[in-house]
Amino acid sequence: MLDSTINPIEPFKPSELILREDGSVYHLGVRGDHLADTIIVVGDPDRVAIISAYFDEVRFKVSGREFTIHTGKLNGLELSVVSTGIGVDNIDIVVNELDAAVNIDPITRKVRTGELRKLRILRLGTSGSLHESAGIGSFVGSEYALGMEGLPFHYQNRFEDDEVELARLFTNFSSWPDELARPYAVKSGTGLKAQFGSDIVSGITLTANGFYGPQGRALRLPPASEDYHDRIRDFKYKDIPLTNFEMECAGLYALGAMLGHDVYTICVILADRTGKKFHPSPSSAITGLIKMVLHRLTS
Repeated sequence: MLDSTINPIEPFKPSELILREDGSVYHLGVRGDHLADTIIVVGDPDRVAIISAYFDEVRFKVSGREFTIHTGKLNGLELSVVSTGIGVDNIDIVVNELDAAVNIDPITRKVRTGELRKLRILRLGTSGSLHESAGIGSFVGSEYALGMEGLPFHYQNRFEDDEVELARLFTNFSSWPDELARPYAVKSGTGLKAQFGSDIVSGITLTANGFYGPQGRALRLPPASEDYHDRIRDFKYKDIPLTNFEMECAGLYALGAMLGHDVYTICVILADRTGKKFHPSPSSAITGLIKMVLHRLTS
């Protein structure tokens, strides 16, 4: 996806850029000086402190609602950790407000002059696998994300040719129902991705707009399609398989790219959706992902 930003001459109105009294953005409670250029995002607010416990120092903390933020240093690299809560709707808040905090002056309410800050945003998530290459406990890097919730269509967007092709091929392959939001595809950034090696499974991640029915789970409510997984499991694009389900990646990739930031997602597989199995020790799997990522970011 290509940068779609605009730089209005007029200041942003108070109803559009909502700031707290100290100039911090409304939901996250941060200003640009609170944030590092490298940001790890996680869903669970409790996971922020787990990650920052590895830091050599923590200089800033704030928490409200599902959003918790710690900024500190590890091996000389400044890092921020931000919790998003669950779902692409929260990603819409987090990415827009991170960008506003670093690239909009809270006093003039205008886009900052000169070179804007380009953030490196790395999402660490948990996920369910759809493909044999992504076994329980493996780390999956999202080469592409397929979104099911339609977030980028609420913005003026510019998809790249391969993204348009991937979305079209998946829509046709899966016989996507007309009554659902049209799938879109977005590829990852390149900078962060280059720091992670071949031991990470590379795949296409399907970003669902829910945990149960939208991912084909059935408790007391039957899903609309009983053969949902069978229809999508074997999909590939340029020999890259559809590896896993989660709930944030596509929104992060879309908004991150449109705002000119470098974005990447790595998930640890906790659920085998084909074999109906779940990781026996999810906390140890998540800890392994955190340690691997911090080592590669700072070594």
